[in-house]
Amino acid sequence: MEIEVEFVKIWLKLSKDWHTQMEAELAPGLTAGQLQVLELLQAFEPMKPSELIPHLETTPAAVTTLLDRMERNGLVKRVRDAQDRRIVWVSMTDTGRAEVERGLKIRSEIVGRSLERLSAHNRQLLVYLIGKVAGTRESPADRNGGAEKDAADGEGAAEADVPERRSATA
Repeated sequence: MEIEVEFVKIWLKLSKDWHTQMEAELAPGLTAGQLQVLELLQAFEPMKPSELIPHLETTPAAVTTLLDRMERNGLVKRVRDAQDRRIVWVSMTDTGRAEVERGLKIRSEIVGRSLERLSAHNRQLLVYLIGKVAGTRESPADRNGGAEKDAADGEGAAEADVPERRSATA
């Protein structure tokens, strides 16, 4: 099996498993999508509904429906701008603040249960490598203009790029 195919199969299974666990453990007061909105509000509150769209990768209609449901459940409130009544600001309620904390704790526990199968070093390495795949980590080769290749030594090269290497086995 090609490595890309295997990676996709594993990634989809892990994502599905985490999503299923999240929905079960967040219920009945919250969904994974609602948690994502509350997380954004926690970081950037208040926000216009249109500002949520690029983060949620969805349509304006879907964001409106999501916010309607969240407002009915007391998680968010929408307030018209005092200077420009066309603008609506979305912010969290106290219930929303409590639910985002609960949701983040649940997500952390779910991910933690998966990661506890690995040693501390391999957890760090996994996060680093997924960051590289996602394009959020820079290797020494990237910093040196590509003079070095990450896979020069096979598996050992990836470990050499980890900023802090600890001795431990999985």
